[in-house]
Amino acid sequence: MEVKAKANYQRISPQKARLVAQNIKGKSVEDALNTLKFTPKKAASMLAKVLNSAMSNAEQNYSLDLDDLYVKHVQIDGGPSWKRIRPRAMGRATRILKRTSHITVIVDEL
Repeated sequence: MEVKAKANYQRISPQKARLVAQNIKGKSVEDALNTLKFTPKKAASMLAKVLNSAMSNAEQNYSLDLDDLYVKHVQIDGGPSWKRIRPRAMGRATRILKRTSHITVIVDEL
């Protein structure tokens, strides 16, 4: 049975988050958490929170055994961008896009 957890509007670029997400796809949840624990990226802690949420959903709502779970799918979608400006020379300004992500983790039983 598939169990889903989602975190919306996370303040990280989807491109950077996808680099970390591809490392845990297909692994057991225990291996995935160990991988994320020792990955020195900001996205690793965000993905670990969503993965823990999915594990809790599986245990609480569907009474699944945590030892039998694996990461079936990880999806990182782009969220809305925050528009900011950076002052430049001669009174001009350039736009800065602070990107956000929607993170979805799906776990399933073996």
